[in-house]
Amino acid sequence: MHGLTRRQLASIAEVVGVAGAAGIPVWLRGGWAMDFQLGAVTRPHVDVDWYCWHEDANRLATLLLARDWRLDPRMPVTTQLDLFTADVEASFAYLGRDSDGRPTVGGGPWAGTPLPAGMLDAPPGRIGALTVPTISVAAQIEFKQMYPVWMPERPRRSKDADDLALLRAVSGRSGPRTPRP
Repeated sequence: MHGLTRRQLASIAEVVGVAGAAGIPVWLRGGWAMDFQLGAVTRPHVDVDWYCWHEDANRLATLLLARDWRLDPRMPVTTQLDLFTADVEASFAYLGRDSDGRPTVGGGPWAGTPLPAGMLDAPPGRIGALTVPTISVAAQIEFKQMYPVWMPERPRRSKDADDLALLRAVSGRSGPRTPRP
């Protein structure tokens, strides 16, 4: 396993441990969420993408900064929380709630936009002994399909097409997810 991949997995375990001990819910999103639902690392990842409730972001940042994480100055914290530990980048997109308590985009220009129903209700994903909350496979598919529509300046990448094929395969499974060989 590549060194950065090992460090990213260690950072995922650290975030889950720190957030869990503090009662702060977090969910993996993006490529790592897919890998945890598949049960294996499918490719190298540039960063680790998360969701957290907007109201928990300051407390989560304080806890991680106390563990030698540092803020990424490239992204304003009003949009999302971006942190580094060593060479691992982690982004925490904010979640908000609508008047009925359903999750919405919690920051940035799309704040208040509804997110996919059931997105936060997925079973946790697992790689090896590490179990992590993730967004649902259905939400992952929707995001991968719609990003080029929602953000035309961000065309679909070849890895997105590969990810969509893997996600569609896992979404057709019934029963518990098992690691891939």
